[in-house]
Amino acid sequence: MNIDGRAIAKEMLARAKARAQILGRRPNVLVYVAPNETLATRSYLKIKARSAEEAGCDFEETRSMTSSSHADAVIVQLPLSPDMNTKEVLNAIPVPQDADVLSDAARKRFADGEPDALLPPVVNAVKKILEFGKVDVRGKKAVVIGRGFLVGAPVATWLTQQGAIVGVANSKTEDLAAALRAADIIISGTGSPHLIKPEMLKAGVVLIDAGTSESDGAIVGDADLACAEKCAVFTPVPGGIGPIAVACLFENVVTLAERAMNT
Repeated sequence: MNIDGRAIAKEMLARAKARAQILGRRPNVLVYVAPNETLATRSYLKIKARSAEEAGCDFEETRSMTSSSHADAVIVQLPLSPDMNTKEVLNAIPVPQDADVLSDAARKRFADGEPDALLPPVVNAVKKILEFGKVDVRGKKAVVIGRGFLVGAPVATWLTQQGAIVGVANSKTEDLAAALRAADIIISGTGSPHLIKPEMLKAGVVLIDAGTSESDGAIVGDADLACAEKCAVFTPVPGGIGPIAVACLFENVVTLAERAMNT
């Protein structure tokens, strides 16, 4: 089953917009953009702005974190410039405005399994893909490739919370192929083009590719697209988990706006 992330995201954003309309006002998203903006950064911002509109949200860019008091949600567009302290910037986001779940305080609430903690968007996207594929992770062998803050670490935490048997690997893991062949579920976020080959997989595996990088002028994932033939569930890059994760971000924005209205 190839996951059509764009179609799933479109439905999610429409549902988020219906929730936003009930509020009687448009949720406001403030996006901090660092001075070292690149073409890739601008591309991501365009995608987020378009998704915000589809979710019925206002999307406002800023160069200052001090003007965030009016916002329902504050998003920091990463990466920041090398001279900036990323952790310090992320920790300046108050938990009630942290739609990306990037501050230490919001991440701790998620890791501790607090009942009202938001899921990081990539984690929620993984959850929705598994639900869509009718995959029960409890007791399954899961391999997460990459220990990154945005993908690997939170996904491994969530899979463990759900009762999966989780191993963490990376592109330099000795005999990565053997680790992957033993896996029922693989989530990869290394940004290593075509790291995963079909011969490294057992038939019927669930493979969620959350890695993106550029190869020969094209955006590609960690998995060779030929892997789809071996998989019960497969997310291509582009068009797989990425659009769903962005939609999950704006679901979180609407949730924070709803909570703000109720306080």
